[in-house]
Amino acid sequence: MVNELEFERPVVELRKKIAELREFTKQSDVDLSSEIEKLEGRLVKLEQDIYEHMKPWDRVQVARHPNRPTTLDYISHLFKDFMEMHGDRAFGDDEAIVSGIAKYKGLPVTVIGHQRGKDTKENLRRNFGMPHPEGYRKALRHMKQAEKFNRPIICFIDTKGAYPGKAAEERGQSEAIAKNLFEMAGMSVPIVCIVIGEGGSGGALALGIGNHIHMLENSTYSVISPEGAAALLWKDSGLAKKAAESMKITAPDLKEMGIIDEIIPEVKGGAHRDIAKQAEFIDGVLYRSLKTLTGMSGAELIDNRYVKFKNIGEYSDLKELVDTVK
Repeated sequence: MVNELEFERPVVELRKKIAELREFTKQSDVDLSSEIEKLEGRLVKLEQDIYEHMKPWDRVQVARHPNRPTTLDYISHLFKDFMEMHGDRAFGDDEAIVSGIAKYKGLPVTVIGHQRGKDTKENLRRNFGMPHPEGYRKALRHMKQAEKFNRPIICFIDTKGAYPGKAAEERGQSEAIAKNLFEMAGMSVPIVCIVIGEGGSGGALALGIGNHIHMLENSTYSVISPEGAAALLWKDSGLAKKAAESMKITAPDLKEMGIIDEIIPEVKGGAHRDIAKQAEFIDGVLYRSLKTLTGMSGAELIDNRYVKFKNIGEYSDLKELVDTVK
């Protein structure tokens, strides 16, 4: 059963009312078809008002939905003959990142993505989708293999961030992320990145240096969570909703700022409502990206990536910035 979110309650209550009337009609001789029709019309308008005018905090809730499709969900719908590979050949295997080779419409590709669980047991096994350094080293090992065999790389981003624990830091968490950024920037094969849930901090960026970066409509991508930002700015993580409003972390905001290339529409109510349909939406965007990028040479791909990230952000003269602050 799909878990309903707070902002969806008016829709849920109206659906429940319609279901009750239908059940009553079946069990009695009373004709309530006109009343049901009116309520269904009201439901359509209500869904339109709610789902087409979602606020940033609403999208954060959808991005975190426990039933939201994961990397492995999309792999099963988009690719054939997926063969997962394990280990970083240095420390061990990190199940917070899945990586392997597959075929996409007959084209050999390397697929890498963050992987969280659907229940407590699986989340513990996958560390709630927060990778250790060996996860990023595993990803890089497979990226280099993809470059060697001239396979496009497809990355699915869905993490609250890299794991900040002591053991991860001791094994070189920061270095592992930095190495991925450096190596991905210079790879001579196409890299397509898709944010499918939460894209949090360097843990997301370590799989995010792509020629094309796309986002699902209700995903988020930011340097810190709304709770973390609220704790830093106002010393109160309870103001996360306020922080989300000002952080510009949603797909429409990031598209407007030129950080992402395309917004992938979602099924009404969120991707968890219909995984197969959502995979179709991703498929169309992914196909167009690969069609464009596979026609470019290695040097062109590297230059394309360089220009893309060079143009992100705004730069001001230091004196002008200081005067503005004063």
